[in-house]
Amino acid sequence: MSDEIINKVSNSKLINIDLEEFYPVGERVLFDIKDWLFEGIILKEKDFRASVKNHNWSGYKNACVALTCSEDAIIPSWAYLLLASELAVYAKKVVVGNLELLETVLFLEVIQNLNIEPFKDKPIIIKGCAQKPIPPSAFTMLIQKLQPIAKTIMYGEACSTVPLYKRKK
Repeated sequence: MSDEIINKVSNSKLINIDLEEFYPVGERVLFDIKDWLFEGIILKEKDFRASVKNHNWSGYKNACVALTCSEDAIIPSWAYLLLASELAVYAKKVVVGNLELLETVLFLEVIQNLNIEPFKDKPIIIKGCAQKPIPPSAFTMLIQKLQPIAKTIMYGEACSTVPLYKRKK
């Protein structure tokens, strides 16, 4: 019997996909407009426009920005549009919502642009653990993109996977 240890996983046809490798670069910023509201609850157009005009938007260069209001106030749609128009010159991406929504939108673009041809008729493992904040919906979007072309799809690590999909013969 040989003493050589053979790594069967690295010799297999399994393809590992780690969404962390596709993590979009750029600072994430949660921009809360609560401080620009009158008494913290009312958006006064004239005051709001003045705040927008006087704000230094260049600090958002290449950032990914989520616009939100943490106060229970009615914010007209035009307010977010005004902010987005100022940020458009500097920011890479602007959404209205929280940071999880921002990550979801960023990963939606990554997955939509993913070349899936190398995964055709292959067994795939979607890596589950990550150090970066990958939204759960990114995994859902990925399996929807891969399922029509993959032979099998599993989740986890090569040493302990959870089967998710197997193409019918």
